[in-house]
Amino acid sequence: MDKIFITFKGKKYEYDRGVRLYDVAQDFQKDYEYPIVLAVRDHKLKELFHKVNEDTEIQEFETLSGSSGHKAYKRSACMILIKSLFDILGDALDRVKVEFSIGDGYYISLKGSFDLTDEVVAKIRDRMQTIVDSDITIGKKSYPIEEVRAFFRENRMRDKERLFHYRMSSSVNMYSIEDFKDYYYGFMVPSTGYISKFDLVKYDEGLILQLPKRLSPMEVSPVSGSPKLFNTMMDATRWNEIMRIETVGELNDMISAGRINDIILVQEALQESRISEIAKEIVKEKKKFVMIAGPSSSGKTSFSHRLSIQLAAHGMKPHPIGLDNYFVPREQTPVDSEGKKDFECLEAIDIDVFNENMTALLNGKTVDMPRYNFITGEREYKGNFLSMGKDDVLVIEGIHGLNDRLSYTLSKDDKYRIYISALTTLNVDDHNRIPTTDGRLIRRMVRDFRTRGASAQRTLAMWGSVRRGEEKNIFPFQESADAMFNSALIYELAALKQFAEPLLFTIKKDDPEYQEALRLLKFLQYFLGISTEDLPKNSICREFVGGSIFDV
Repeated sequence: MDKIFITFKGKKYEYDRGVRLYDVAQDFQKDYEYPIVLAVRDHKLKELFHKVNEDTEIQEFETLSGSSGHKAYKRSACMILIKSLFDILGDALDRVKVEFSIGDGYYISLKGSFDLTDEVVAKIRDRMQTIVDSDITIGKKSYPIEEVRAFFRENRMRDKERLFHYRMSSSVNMYSIEDFKDYYYGFMVPSTGYISKFDLVKYDEGLILQLPKRLSPMEVSPVSGSPKLFNTMMDATRWNEIMRIETVGELNDMISAGRINDIILVQEALQESRISEIAKEIVKEKKKFVMIAGPSSSGKTSFSHRLSIQLAAHGMKPHPIGLDNYFVPREQTPVDSEGKKDFECLEAIDIDVFNENMTALLNGKTVDMPRYNFITGEREYKGNFLSMGKDDVLVIEGIHGLNDRLSYTLSKDDKYRIYISALTTLNVDDHNRIPTTDGRLIRRMVRDFRTRGASAQRTLAMWGSVRRGEEKNIFPFQESADAMFNSALIYELAALKQFAEPLLFTIKKDDPEYQEALRLLKFLQYFLGISTEDLPKNSICREFVGGSIFDV
């Protein structure tokens, strides 16, 4: 048999022509802590079933603790669950939908003529475990697109049939476990045996599929309920159902039918109604400090302006305050484990000065409010004096707003805490959810380029650090909020598409961010684009695409 050479980390290794990447990966598995599930060959992610027929280079192997490897694990676990559901429930199951992320798991909704008892859940879990223990190869095959559409039509998967109505390619890759076939957006692990850690529990009217964290992929934490977050997500899901826009295919239908402007107006009206409800609650409870926090690109600034308008409409006198103005001098900013300045940590804020100012204002004193100069890295005082009367309320926005350590001198009775995030509930199709982090990442990429001239490559390179800061400084406090606000707009990815795609295409093949750029470009292909010309000037989407009436 002919021989080929595979280069890995500067060294050449000889293999038989046609060797599988899986077999190559096994030779290097000893150098990795966790199982290898993907390979980066010629700067592109490849699944391990691929064969190598010519001399080539492998840049890296991706394990379960890598971003793409972890996504492949979760995607594969969902496929095993869905197969198990059909195996146990059969024709009684009409629909299964992977709804959204809750903690370390996914909430799964089911529809059909069956009772979801603890006994039934146990049978489904046992079936999953049997499939895992059997270590069945996860197959992948390309089919003509008309054949794929017919398959989904025959199997009553209208969501996938509708999705591929807008697909221009001539073929589609389908995955299989034994005789079960389905479409998935993204890569899979080589076989079911890789999904060694999971749990399945009944939750509300559906299920939670609990999965490992990325950095500890061989452990599964107990399911911990997040009732406020869950209820917020379910509210959005129910609105999607009422509007009949639960998937990208249904959104594309609305765009094709010329109805997108109606959808935009209704979505914006729903958000304004929710902001008004929050303002009424603040006035009713006579709060003096509104603390707004949320992860990156949640639309905190636009939301704080719109909330201030609603508070004014209810007779209050709001004063927006950005926590960034209380940054410590730049040379005093703490550094992270990589030696880089950590602007996300609480210690980057001068919390003592912040509390002195807030306490003084509460006690009727006049305070010269600081403004942070991002060029010099220093706080400046230029006569921006503020004092509070009986109808005044401070609207404070920043990532640490829900952490009581930030406002340690202020009584909880004076504070109203709001958690805001872009909690996307639109799905690609029933079995392929859209991570909320992807929506925020695309928002940030578009805004960073527009306002700072930052490249998509820079935004992607920073995103890991941003996400680590969110996990540490924001998400642990979300359930302590008095109110949650979902800033996601069902139409926004169709609007952001035209801005994001050109930025992603600038990332070169040998850039470290190339794999993520390819993934996002493939994702955006599902959407028909829409113009932003008719978006309301106060829309949260305007914070990212431009044209807002607010100083964002």
